[in-house]
This record gives sequence, C-alpha cells and structure tokens, in this order.
Amino acid sequence: MIDAIDKPAIFISPDYVIEAVNKPYKDTYPVNIKLGFSTCYQVSHRNSKPCNECGETCPMQESKETEKVASAVHIHSTNEGQSYCDILMRPIFDGQGNLIGYLEILDKLAFASNTPSKGKLVGESDAFKAMLNKINRAAKSDIAVLLQGETGTGKELVSQALHSSSYRADKPFVVIECTGLTDTLFESELFGYEKGAFTGASSNKKGLVYAAEGGTLFFDEIGDVPLSMQVKLLRLFETQTYRPVGSTVVKKANFRLICASHKDIYALVQTGEFRQDLYYRIAGFPITLPALRERPTDIPLLAEHILRNLSDKKRLHKNAIKRLTHYAFPGNIRELKNIIEQAALLSNESVIGECDLPDTVLRTAPKKHAGLSKSSALVAKQPTLNMDENLILDAVTTLEKAEEFYLKKVCQHYSGSMEELAKALNVSVRTLYRKLQKADISIKTK
Repeated sequence: MIDAIDKPAIFISPDYVIEAVNKPYKDTYPVNIKLGFSTCYQVSHRNSKPCNECGETCPMQESKETEKVASAVHIHSTNEGQSYCDILMRPIFDGQGNLIGYLEILDKLAFASNTPSKGKLVGESDAFKAMLNKINRAAKSDIAVLLQGETGTGKELVSQALHSSSYRADKPFVVIECTGLTDTLFESELFGYEKGAFTGASSNKKGLVYAAEGGTLFFDEIGDVPLSMQVKLLRLFETQTYRPVGSTVVKKANFRLICASHKDIYALVQTGEFRQDLYYRIAGFPITLPALRERPTDIPLLAEHILRNLSDKKRLHKNAIKRLTHYAFPGNIRELKNIIEQAALLSNESVIGECDLPDTVLRTAPKKHAGLSKSSALVAKQPTLNMDENLILDAVTTLEKAEEFYLKKVCQHYSGSMEELAKALNVSVRTLYRKLQKADISIKTK
C-alpha cells in the first residue's frame, strides 16, 4: 500500500514509530530511517518528543480523538531545508475494528515558506497555516475559488499559488482587473471583437478568455462588475462558451476560474448589487485571507522578506520591530511594504530604528490607554516642566548634555504614552524618538 502512493508516505504505530516507508518519503528527508525504531517527529522535525508537546497541532492526536482522518500544515526539516508540508493522517483498523496504526501522507507546499523567499507566500502563524491548508486542497481541483480579504492581504499572490500548484500550471495565468471598466470595454477585453464591430475596430482581436485557454482566469475585484455585465459572466462561467463582440460564432472556452474581492460579496447579494446565481457559481470554494493584524507574529518575517528585496541591505532594530507588531495595518501587507521602504530611505544607518518609521506608525499608541497615569497626567498639565534641583550643575556643560540628563530624569518616572510625552514637551513624536535613541534612553509605556 505504501509503495503504491506517489507522494511521501509512512505507516506509523500509535506511539509514533515508523513501521513502513515509501521511496518518496526517504528521498524527502536526509536521515537514515530505521523501521521499528525511528519516530515520525524525529525524522520530520528533529524533535525528541511529539509535535503537540512542542507547541504544534498533532494530526495523530486529533485522529485518535475523533477516529477520523485529520490534517495539519507543519514546517518540516527536509533535504531542501525548512519546507511547508500538508499532512494527511488516516487511522487504519484491522478486520475486527481495532486500531493498528496511521497512514501519513505528505504534500510539499512549494508556494509557501517560513523564510524570506521571492515569489512565495511568507509566514508561519496559525492563521497563515490554516490558509495554506485551504489553498493546497483547492489547487488540486478545478473548483471555482473565491478569495475574500481586505485590501493588501495578497489575493493575487494566492491566486498565483493556486494556479502554480494545479495541473494547469504550464498554461497561461491571465488577470482581469474588474475595477473601472465600462460595460462595452469589459466585454471587448474579455471576449475580443471582430473587425468592424464598432468604431475603431480595424482588425480582429482575441480576448482575455482566449488568452487563458487551458489555464487560469483570475477576476480581481469581481465585486465591482456592473449588474448589466454580470449576466454575461454567468453564461460564460456556466457554459464555458462566449461570443466575440460583432461575431455570430459561439466559441468554447477552457479555463479554471478564480475570483477575488475586498468586498463582502454575499452582503452585496443581500442588497441586490450582485447576482445570487453568479455568487454561487464563483464561490465554489471560498478562502478568506487573514488580515495582517490577525497574524502579528508574521510581521518580523514579512518585514525581513521586504528588506531582502531592497537595493540597500538594511535590517530593523528590535524596537522598530516591536513597534510594528503593535500597529493595526489597515492597508495590510501592502502598507507594511510601503512603511518598510519609507523607513529604509529615512534611515541614515544600516539599522532602521524606531524613529525612522513613518509618522502614521509613531502616532498610533501601541496599546489603548484607559486614562493617564498620575505621572503622565502631571506632565500633561505642565508643558513646561520645572527644573529638578539635581539639574543645577556645578560646572557649565553643553545644552546637548543637559537635555540628555533632563530626558533621563523625566523617563525614569514617566509611565504614559510616547504621544503624551511628546505633546507635553512640545515636540513631534518623531523628534522625541530621535532624541531618546541618540541618548540611548528607553521609556516604559503602559
């Protein structure tokens, strides 16, 4: 049974010991597998104990509890380094219904990575892994996929991952931008037109449906398609046929359909702005992309990924990373990219400091404050603070040194937000950050 499976597969006992293995599995891991001795977690993770004891979801544990097939996305140590794998765990019973072990089958997810990798989906949070599982399942089928998520969450990159992991990967991947197209322009771009079909049609033109023959057709922001055009899309999707503008000949199309929108398409159906029959045609397999604020642990990795692609090789200071992980990112990954690029330009050093981040990030308090602390309220009431007697120096010193000493004294007793302190000192948040960083002063905020 193991040798008949073309994917990496093993048969393991209920105590994780590998009892049988096929060649693709041996070729995947650069370790010597001893049947009856090696455990799955030793081979795939280089761990000394099961996954569930190392902070990961163990598909075997889930399968034990439910007595059903379970799955999970894990990061394995393969001969290609750290690789994402979609694990399918199937319980095996004997003729009397007694559990004898588990069949584990792996799918390597070449479209994702937990390290900075060009052209791949990057992350390692639970929300990210859950999305990878859905992408992998949908990619193997021709089912219509609807990608829903906020602007900037990477819907086009996910659509490319679906295409590259399908049997259509060697065929065209064609993107149709639905926003801003008029009815006439949309139809001519999609279906093409015959010579003389309208003023300016001096020759025949093939449409995007023809260009995607055998491959994938990706409708980006399909929620923006006018109602008058939706009925023509419905016919295309249902019959896989179309007619070029100005032609009487019906042509056959062959493509895999993927759609995306930042709008809630189902809500548009309820308000009558989107056809219900079209919705059920495009939403065969909905995938919701998590917002960046739902995967904050991925922000440092994504930031590093973005920096790797810049000409100036810089890195983020730990304080800058901490600040970014507390920011809400309404523009998601696209906004993170803009922020990192801006900060890299603002930074005069090879290390991007917290003060180099754009004002939009610095103006946002890391946490919501129920109210000012006693010390911060005191500062807020006194924009011009009285000089402490310890500031009276025996010898004349520079203003820079005096300012540094003063800031240290203030920050020793301060517990409000950075924004409140900047306001009290009558400087911008950016200026305050620069002064604190220059003086190597850290401030504890609530």
